[in-house]
Amino acid sequence: MVQITKDMTIGEILGVDFDLAGVLMEGGMHCIGCPASQGESLEEAAMVHGIDPDLLLVKLNTFLQEKG
Repeated sequence: MVQITKDMTIGEILGVDFDLAGVLMEGGMHCIGCPASQGESLEEAAMVHGIDPDLLLVKLNTFLQEKG
């Protein structure tokens, strides 16, 4: 199973599982469709939006684990 990391781009994360878009949006990252976000790392995008990247990372990986 793939683990999401803070240095992965938003585009890479969505490539792992597009359903992760919902987790990102629930976490406050509402700009996932923005072309610039596709090249930003999770950590960079989280910092821009004032979101804790570590907390978001846990939510993303928990989603993947539960989805199986």
